[in-house]
Amino acid sequence: MNRPRMRLRADRTEPAADPQAARLRREGRHAAAAPPQDDPFADQPADWAPVPVTPRAVTLSVATVATTLLVAIAALVPVPYAISSPGPTRDTLGDSGGTPLITVEDDTPTYESTGELRLTTVSVSGGPGYPVTLLDLVGGWLDPARAVRPVEEVFAPDESQEEIDERNQASMVSSQENATVAALEELGFEVPAVLDVEGAVPGTGAVDVVEEGDVIVSLEGQDLAGFSDLTRLLDEIPGGTTVTLGVLRGGEPTDLEITTTDDGEGGSLLGVYVDPEFDLPVDVQIQIENIGGPSAGMMFALGIVDRLTEADETGGLTVAGTGTVDSSGEVGPIGGIRQKLVGALRDGATWFLAPEDNCGEVVGHVPDGLRVVAVGTLAEARDALEAIGAGDGADLPSCGG
Repeated sequence: MNRPRMRLRADRTEPAADPQAARLRREGRHAAAAPPQDDPFADQPADWAPVPVTPRAVTLSVATVATTLLVAIAALVPVPYAISSPGPTRDTLGDSGGTPLITVEDDTPTYESTGELRLTTVSVSGGPGYPVTLLDLVGGWLDPARAVRPVEEVFAPDESQEEIDERNQASMVSSQENATVAALEELGFEVPAVLDVEGAVPGTGAVDVVEEGDVIVSLEGQDLAGFSDLTRLLDEIPGGTTVTLGVLRGGEPTDLEITTTDDGEGGSLLGVYVDPEFDLPVDVQIQIENIGGPSAGMMFALGIVDRLTEADETGGLTVAGTGTVDSSGEVGPIGGIRQKLVGALRDGATWFLAPEDNCGEVVGHVPDGLRVVAVGTLAEARDALEAIGAGDGADLPSCGG
């Protein structure tokens, strides 16, 4: 029985005949299919095969990424350190925001200078509001111009940034007043003062003797016209001496017997907190912003002396310096002097006036091109400045350079 032949149709579409492929088949060859354009292994040898991804490789990759992320995060986490860097300097004979740093009111004659007297500062990061990161810390360790210390050595742990700013501003205001009094007395002016007692220093002979509100008027029978009179007399009295202190208590004259303590230099300390109210014979105003602390006192005092004297003390040079100064003209030590030396040289100074009590920190750290002179009083600083300006500074007492 003959069955009808049936033509079967495939359920898929056959590709169009390729003449070149047909020719190759006739010749006993086969055409290699062209690799897809996006095949990542198209250019590899025929016997090449990709390395299989193992669990160990995955673990290593994840660990590497995680470690990188942890290091990056750690570098940005605050660390408990403070970093001191050279801060800006300011010319006390120049301007601040268009306003002269030192202005003398009234009809007192003033004089211009051809040089500069630069106060120096330290920029400190790491306190409240200015955290230090690990990257900052490494940079501080690597930079010889900066100093790294534990933050508790610089800031009280419970002190806020606002409290720090207020304290620094109060210190600056006090230093400006002391600088003005010291400068005017250095120039021969009399600066009367009312010496108000705020209390006694614990552990001294003044405890339970003086009272808050007393007004000191004499010492050992000698009337006191100002605070410098009191300090001058105490410098001449050996420590441990019982002295007679004349005060006004409730407006009534009263004599008090107080045993002094040794000041470490052959003189006496009275052991009394005194808040002097000065009556300045010359109205001097000091204007400066964004700088706090007491360490600019000596340079302010020198600026006032230069402004009120006809002589050009600087001789056209740039002289920098630092140091506290009290109303009697004593120059005291400060912090960050190594950073201040770097900042002074950076801003063009060739001479630097430093408190003699800081000389131990200066030795071996004076930048090339800067000469450091040690001073202990405003009078010594003034003499040194005049010698520098006159070109006679070679024989001045050196401080580490």
